[in-house]
Amino acid sequence: MTTVLLTLGRLPKALAIARACRAAGCRVLVADPFRWHVCKPSRDVARSFRVTAPNDSLPHYFADLLAIVEAESVGLVIPISEEALHVAKLRDQLPMGVRLWAAPLEQLAELHHKRDFIALAARKGLEVPETFTADEPGALELSRKNDYVEKPVHSCSGIGLRFAKAGDALESSSKEGLVQTHLDGDLISSLSVVSEGREVATVFYRGCVFAGTVAICFERVDNAPSARQWVSDFLKDSNYSGFLAFDFIVDESGVARAIECNPRATSGVHFFDTPSLGRALLNPETAQAIQLAEGTRFQWGYSTLTETYAAIFKPREFVRRFKEMLAARDVIWAGHDPLPFLLMTPMSWEILWPAMTSDLSLGEATQRDIAWFGESP
Repeated sequence: MTTVLLTLGRLPKALAIARACRAAGCRVLVADPFRWHVCKPSRDVARSFRVTAPNDSLPHYFADLLAIVEAESVGLVIPISEEALHVAKLRDQLPMGVRLWAAPLEQLAELHHKRDFIALAARKGLEVPETFTADEPGALELSRKNDYVEKPVHSCSGIGLRFAKAGDALESSSKEGLVQTHLDGDLISSLSVVSEGREVATVFYRGCVFAGTVAICFERVDNAPSARQWVSDFLKDSNYSGFLAFDFIVDESGVARAIECNPRATSGVHFFDTPSLGRALLNPETAQAIQLAEGTRFQWGYSTLTETYAAIFKPREFVRRFKEMLAARDVIWAGHDPLPFLLMTPMSWEILWPAMTSDLSLGEATQRDIAWFGESP
């Protein structure tokens, strides 16, 4: 039996991956800087470990993970979210025979950096919006002639995102700021499982209800030919391995343009069939495909309920969100494993309390201790 270590447990996608690995016959361990997280009470998780947060002490974080790997005879390490770029540095320190489900740091860093990703896609001849770092001369010209978006070159969960009109003054002049043409169209996202550049499976989806800029209720999109071709073309001549996600704007004519890349798992993981995903993660080199889960709509139920109540004084939006909530399946609930759903609120307290008692958004509260800000590889 293979022992799998997930390097985060606080997010619904971590629970989905834990269940997938358990369904494939693995023993599943979870390491998280938080004492409490949604994976902790799961029947599909054999044991949880509290580790040092990478943004508190990277050497101690690495030492904690390596100690778990050696003591528990871990055979596969799977990063879950923004901590993936920290964990990638462990590749050469893992014992012989232990596999890391992530690309090398240099590759992850290029994709995670929003300007470098756009430049890479452009070199491949793919459709992308005009994009500059805020210190480039083109940034000022872009801001004068087009509506635009400002965000950090290293960001997640919509942190630092600003929408501006043509002629509005830039708020940043730093190389750490990004200025990108605002595109009109349909926002859809993709998640691929990739092995040595081979596309094992890809799913496309769109958000239906959002908490800020984070989709908490989402539906599968089966007809996205331009985006599907974009992903296939991007992976040509690539040796990438791991989860790979893109966000696209699809215009009225159906042309998809990628606005950013997330080289990690996203909520798209909920659209994959659980046992099929687990088998592919265990043996990506031989996996031919991953089946899709039954149903096309999923949600973080508690969060969708909260956002629905937040619109109670906007009747049309309230009704729309309420209908979306009724039509979607919760991603936490499982009949064989009910405790993560029943204990969701107390298990998420280390996220909820900072968000309730400070200026932190939920996204910042989730990522503050693990986010990667572009340290030199």
